Amino acid sequence: MSLLALDPLDLAALLCSRVCHDVISPVGAIVNGLEVLDDEEDEDMRAFALDLIKRSAKTASARLQFCRLAFGAAGSAGASIDTGDAENVVRGLIDDEKTKIIWNAPRLLMPKNKVKLVLNLCLIATATIPRGGTIDVSIQGDGGAGTQIILEAKGPNARLAYHVPALVAGQPENDNVDAHGIQAFYTGLIARAAGMDVTIEVQPEGVRIRAADA
Repeated sequence: MSLLALDPLDLAALLCSRVCHDVISPVGAIVNGLEVLDDEEDEDMRAFALDLIKRSAKTASARLQFCRLAFGAAGSAGASIDTGDAENVVRGLIDDEKTKIIWNAPRLLMPKNKVKLVLNLCLIATATIPRGGTIDVSIQGDGGAGTQIILEAKGPNARLAYHVPALVAGQPENDNVDAHGIQAFYTGLIARAAGMDVTIEVQPEGVRIRAADA
């Protein structure tokens, strides 16, 4: 079965829709908080609004920083990215009271497509544990040939959406990709650009994702 070749304009539009979806909620919360500050004189409500603004601004910043590295140019063609920067944006976006990141990776410069792949695989892993849990991220190797990326997501009611493996493989059902599926499809594009194959396995305790040289 051949891989779906998505029109570049459609790919750009769908990725933009995905990024906007990620940031519109916290930005909307900031606007709501500012409106409360304008209208309210009650000190408790004003304190609540300020807290809402602070938390929402932090969330919006974390999402934008993650998207910049995961979807953006992040340097010129052929550039490398520090895996420490990748860890920081992953923790900023995902690591919270509900989901914990266990980062088992050396700090080194890796080809940017491999780092972008790690970040996008983290998003897929997060979606498999909607009630929270742990995500163990492991990078084995120095970023060159033979490097392996392994993620293990564990949590209550862990599950994998049936269409995700096909999207990552570049073979979506009915050759159709929408804004909900574009991230998984893009993950596959990045993997192939990095010369890596991605396998996703559902296990009794969670989901295991592995990327290795094709």
